[in-house]
Amino acid sequence: MASDTAGPRAARANPSPTHAPTSGITVLAASLMIFGGAMAILEGIAAISKDAIFLATRHYVFEFSLAGWGWVHLILGIVIVLAGCAVLSGALWARYFGVAVAGLGAIANFLWIPYYPLWAMVLVAINIFIVWALCTGMHREADEALRA
Repeated sequence: MASDTAGPRAARANPSPTHAPTSGITVLAASLMIFGGAMAILEGIAAISKDAIFLATRHYVFEFSLAGWGWVHLILGIVIVLAGCAVLSGALWARYFGVAVAGLGAIANFLWIPYYPLWAMVLVAINIFIVWALCTGMHREADEALRA
């Protein structure tokens, strides 16, 4: 019986670096990753189908075809959704990967501003908030682990 009570205490004292606990901020970041990734997927599908809602600008420095941008957003959106699901599972590597792909998502949507400004600005804000939430969640959970 004594070994049953020592099990959880020993697990808290030496947490596994591959499966860290998740806080509310981390869960919020993962939820926003899934939402933002789904928005990017829809953005990519609309661009690939060359929907008429997009503005075609001329002489833009980062000029790709509309379908090319669509594939970028579709692939990046799928990766962001998968990373969000991995963050929800509590994997530590997923947080670092989530920061990286959310940063790439912010950059891609910043470059997308001339095509659909409002949608791009909202997704830039969501991706920046995801990076903030993932980094803040890591710091708070590290502080809590040191106190325990």
